[in-house]
Amino acid sequence: QVKKTMALARNSDSEEHLHSTFASRYVRAVIPRFKMPDNSMPKDAAYQVISDELMLDGNPRLNLASFVTTWMEPECDKLIMESVNKNYVDMDEYPVTTELQNRCVNMIANLFHAPVGEDEAAIGCGTVGSSEAIMLAGLAFKRKWQQRRRAQGLPTDNPNIVTGANVQVCWEKFARYFEVELKEVKLSEGYYVMDPAKAVEMVDENTICIAAILGSTLTGEFEDVKTLNDLLAEKNAETGWDVSIHVDSASGGFIAPFLYPDLEWDFRLPWVKSINVSGHKYGLVYAGVGSSQIIAQYYQFIRLGFEGYNNIMENCMDNARRLREGIEMTGKFNIVSKYIGVPLVAFSLKDSSKHTVFEIAESLRKFGWIIPAYTMPADAQHIAVLRVVIREDFNRGLADRLITHILQVLKEIEGLPSRIAHIAAAAKVSGGEEKTAKMSLEDIAKYWKRLVENKRNIVC
Repeated sequence: QVKKTMALARNSDSEEHLHSTFASRYVRAVIPRFKMPDNSMPKDAAYQVISDELMLDGNPRLNLASFVTTWMEPECDKLIMESVNKNYVDMDEYPVTTELQNRCVNMIANLFHAPVGEDEAAIGCGTVGSSEAIMLAGLAFKRKWQQRRRAQGLPTDNPNIVTGANVQVCWEKFARYFEVELKEVKLSEGYYVMDPAKAVEMVDENTICIAAILGSTLTGEFEDVKTLNDLLAEKNAETGWDVSIHVDSASGGFIAPFLYPDLEWDFRLPWVKSINVSGHKYGLVYAGVGSSQIIAQYYQFIRLGFEGYNNIMENCMDNARRLREGIEMTGKFNIVSKYIGVPLVAFSLKDSSKHTVFEIAESLRKFGWIIPAYTMPADAQHIAVLRVVIREDFNRGLADRLITHILQVLKEIEGLPSRIAHIAAAAKVSGGEEKTAKMSLEDIAKYWKRLVENKRNIVC
């Protein structure tokens, strides 16, 4: 009788689930978080509980913090799904995918004016994003420097690399992982990229390379690689050193060739020896490099061609200009980003005495917008900005809607008590009446720094 009852219960559960997932017991069961469940569950129930949780994620199309592609054509999505089960690293088993990667490398090399003949293969490879590419490039520069020093009978235990303080965090990781001193050119208010003259001044006999950024994550600005190349050429000639340049064009590498073809930043410059670029940014492919992303990149190249990429980048820049104009018209912000560079708008509050950009970013989340607020690196850390990245799938209508919501948020927070005044008052009480206004401002700065400490690694 007990076995019969249990069998009936199982049948009942099964029949109940077949009629409706939401009528089954699985939607009221505790979702496993730390331990694998003892029993199985039906596939549609597993799908539903995960899908429901994912609804609470941000909308990728409204994530204006990220440079990463969030939309592709259905035909490309189909190619991705048809090849997602291929493990690309097994090149012998998937020779056609390997060939497509090589074609992509050659097309990019041609785009960057690599000194190879029409029928010659360029040297390059696919990596899991620009972070891995930078690790490999930096390690190659370090090994080359060490080999040269050993041949000269010189020590090899103190290598350094020169960058701007605006570099992406992956450069800091490279320096830490591979034991290379990171020498940063500090920024200043109004100048948020590496000064080429200061960078070359920091070069010494232990410098393995200078890292230049084509498209700073802070402001989208292109660093002056041409001037850097010329100044470095003079220093190398004077000293007999052989310091080269690596260009981190993760964001700008698929923008400059189409919008600024006469800009010299790539292999046209003799001291530029290596370049990385992210296909999952303005290469217009979803993030990651497996078999499917390589195939998707090749699809984009032959589908769009130079004409298509040019049109998309022009549209991005036009929508960035529209957003910039709308933000300027509010009269509340200073535009920090430049007209030439990555299509983004970075802007700071003209008056931060009562409210901050962090409050604005927080308030915009209720409309679904994900917009980062952050402080600049040294020596411009007193500047806090908002940044909106314009991608292929951000259109004029969304730009106008965002401007409307920014205006609405400004109106709302202006009617709220000043958080800064509250923080300053608390700092004064905790430190006594004799605490100076300057010290209170320092406390305020420390408060906001703690608030955004985990947000300084700006999404890329």
